Amino acid sequence: MNSSSTKLIVQSVIFLILQVVIFRNIALLDVTFCFIYVAIILLLPLEMDRILILVIAFIIGLIIDMFYNSFGVHTSASVLLAFLRFYWGNIITPQGGYEINISPNLKTMGFQWFSTYFLPMLFVHHFTLFFTEAGGFFLFWFTLLKVIMSTFFTFLVILLIQILFFSRKRGI
Repeated sequence: MNSSSTKLIVQSVIFLILQVVIFRNIALLDVTFCFIYVAIILLLPLEMDRILILVIAFIIGLIIDMFYNSFGVHTSASVLLAFLRFYWGNIITPQGGYEINISPNLKTMGFQWFSTYFLPMLFVHHFTLFFTEAGGFFLFWFTLLKVIMSTFFTFLVILLIQILFFSRKRGI
């Protein structure tokens, strides 16, 4: 296990703890929620094995479902996100391609690419999550408002975490 794998594992554990302990209890006006655990899936290296990412997304979704008592809602949204991540990554791939084992973070990819990558993926995850939770399209406009507000709130929190903790080079 190399240092980048260790860093990813530690980062994932921290995101899961933050999600379960802090962000689980935050709901702004009952329409805005934050699901930073999604960043674990989206920040995995772009060249990582697809099956491994799907398994990781499944495990992360199950862990969140256990704490939220949501019976597979987070698991299904996380696995769909992991599945679509490959296709979206291929669509927005620059002409020269990516470096091997590069993590798609703000520092290495820049704000424009980061937001182009994250915002649609967060929207798909939240859309799947909230409409599955609602059991259909009965409260379409209210659920869509939750999706949009939660997408932007989650993006802002992930962006702040990226800026505060991962954007500077650290000296030893």
